[in-house]
Amino acid sequence: MSTNSAQPGTPHVEPARGTTRRECLRHAAAGLGSLALAPLFLGPLSLGPLALAQLAGGVEAAAATGPGRESATQPRSPHAPPRVRNVIYLFMAGGPSQLELFGDKPALREYDGQSPPDSLTEGRRFAFLKPDAKLLGTRRKFARHGNCGMELSDLLPHHQRVVDKLCWLRGVRTDVFNHGPAKLFMNSGFQAPGRPSLGSWVSWGLGSESQELPAFVVLQSGPRGPRGGNTLWSSGFLPSTHQGVPLRGAGSPILDLANPPGISAADQADFIDAVTALNRQRATTVGDPEIQTRIAAYETAFRMQTSAPDLVNLQSETAETLALYGADPAQPSFARNCLLARRLVERGTRFIQLYHTDWDHHGGTGADLEKSLEQVCREVDQASAALVLDLERRGLLDETLVIWGGEFGRTPMGEQRETLGRDHHIDAFTLWLAGGGTRAGHIHGRTDDLGFRVVEGEVHVHDLHATVLHLLGFDHRRLTFRFQGRDFRLTDIRGELVREILA
Repeated sequence: MSTNSAQPGTPHVEPARGTTRRECLRHAAAGLGSLALAPLFLGPLSLGPLALAQLAGGVEAAAATGPGRESATQPRSPHAPPRVRNVIYLFMAGGPSQLELFGDKPALREYDGQSPPDSLTEGRRFAFLKPDAKLLGTRRKFARHGNCGMELSDLLPHHQRVVDKLCWLRGVRTDVFNHGPAKLFMNSGFQAPGRPSLGSWVSWGLGSESQELPAFVVLQSGPRGPRGGNTLWSSGFLPSTHQGVPLRGAGSPILDLANPPGISAADQADFIDAVTALNRQRATTVGDPEIQTRIAAYETAFRMQTSAPDLVNLQSETAETLALYGADPAQPSFARNCLLARRLVERGTRFIQLYHTDWDHHGGTGADLEKSLEQVCREVDQASAALVLDLERRGLLDETLVIWGGEFGRTPMGEQRETLGRDHHIDAFTLWLAGGGTRAGHIHGRTDDLGFRVVEGEVHVHDLHATVLHLLGFDHRRLTFRFQGRDFRLTDIRGELVREILA
């Protein structure tokens, strides 16, 4: 599809303007300077007084809005009436074990300690698993819950409350078995950096309903950041306006948010007006569409000086709501981030992604399927369920899609370490969805008796992405962006709509 052809909801890209040799040399010099400065903008988000470079995605970036085109963040209509308007993606970084959480496998316990059939492992690659690895039966207790009869382990007591409000995908499959590339694949549909993330595609396609906050916000919790870092919420070759903006988990959401001493609001407004006038003059002279992104960055940063502190001020939340999430307003946590995600949806933020780390349980000290898994489940179980309940009671669940899951699952075979653990598994794992357009209380997909392969209802990552875009009103085959002579899309060259999970 040519990007110049009219497609509902698909922003077009302005053709490149011809440049003289002198302009080319001048811009090349600026580009080299940008490369030198880029590392300065990869740390914590800082306004410095205004966080301008961070919010603009750096000094230079891919083509953005061109002269005469609407603002990059202006709300736009998708291809069809959407079922949802916002997405909250609860990303469990490291790969939760579906065999300890989301489905009992009696046969796995029966054959515990035995070698798996050669037919299962022949030709398969694993991250760390040795050839003589034995099957490992789960030690957790399972029971069926709700009208749907979904099996949950004793590690997820709060999920039992919402089991009939969720749509369960038990046959998810991916292509990549190492953490960094697998996270990129789950977020961008490709295993190497450079492609736009799901949140960036959504921001670019729909624009923003908030003039006070970014359209795509990232919140992090857990003992460390997710492998892949800011490449996971990169805008890739899309306009830099649409990259994810990470907010800090404690204190001010953005460093240096307040004006420096001696600088009044009027002084700052005058400064921004002057810089905007200079930028507009420059845009008229050189026709560089990225200048429009820079102008928008100044304006958004200015507004965030008021909106960001209000966002993280939880004093207006009732004691009952804080108890529902298990959130301490003064402490950074996954629970606090879930509550902030709801507040961001209320304020019009289009895509919110929460990363919670420490799900990589190979066995060994601090990474086992017993104490370590119990700890991380306690950190996310209550708040995950509370988010669904809170959105529902406020009338927001029908227009919000919630996604819960990691980059892959865990193998039926155990790892030979000092404590129980499992390796990365890409052929069959579980995630859940909740919200408008999905079938509540529906279980989709089934794996074999050992939990190794999907035997019914397989959902590839590209199928998941196609379905998410469909719920937002997009045909994934038509949401494209021309870059280096090719029309790119989130689902690359594949992806099928999973109609069975749609309400």
